[in-house]
Amino acid sequence: MTRYIAARRFSLLATGMMLTLSLLKSADIATAADATGPPEPPAGFVSLFNGHDLTGWHGLGHFDPLKLKNMTSDERAKMLVGTNADMKKHWRVENGEIVNDGHGVFLTADKDYGNFELTLDWKMVHPNGDSGIYLRGYPQVQIWDPANPREKANGAPKGSGGLWNNNADNPGRWPLVKADRPIGEWNALKIRMEGNRVTVHFNDKLVVDNAVLDNYFDRKSQVLHEGPLQLQTHGSEMRFRNLFIRELPATEPAGAK
Repeated sequence: MTRYIAARRFSLLATGMMLTLSLLKSADIATAADATGPPEPPAGFVSLFNGHDLTGWHGLGHFDPLKLKNMTSDERAKMLVGTNADMKKHWRVENGEIVNDGHGVFLTADKDYGNFELTLDWKMVHPNGDSGIYLRGYPQVQIWDPANPREKANGAPKGSGGLWNNNADNPGRWPLVKADRPIGEWNALKIRMEGNRVTVHFNDKLVVDNAVLDNYFDRKSQVLHEGPLQLQTHGSEMRFRNLFIRELPATEPAGAK
């Protein structure tokens, strides 16, 4: 009887230890899962992407921001029915990253922005892709594969980061240096826009220095003071992460830290 009681106590103790270890392991797994959530934005910035879904974004194509501004709320809502349906076909969230399959409308932030500083990481999954960041709805900070033979005549070998849709005589059209990393690796963009001027750092290198962003839709007019931010992509799967933005006062001078 004494041996039975001792054995029983040992069995209960072992069971308790196993349960404790299981709970600790579960806690470790939960902690690890929490650690994979969206990173904290830098001081003064807010996140444009929650790391889980596309809340705060909608679908919109290549569309003149002035025409968009002048649409009635009903006209815009009717248009967004189709563009949002298209967005859901081609954009998704996977492993804390925004993913596009290389097709469809552009992913567009719900909120419009004026002066701002924007940081983000992007990765082109396959060769010969083409993408970009629309600023206030205007094209664009260029992203492409510098080795794409179809884009050689268009200047792809000069690299990404320039304001490619600018007028040919605008210094911002081409990046000051080529800073692209190999296809399949992450790249980092830092974009600052104040008034109609844009500065771009690409993989920590200055590629656009306070250049005017031309109005693609009306070359004789300046860009609007406010408009949407858009992730544009076609031709290759693209991934984006760490999208952070800091709004700047309208009176803040260009080049201020």
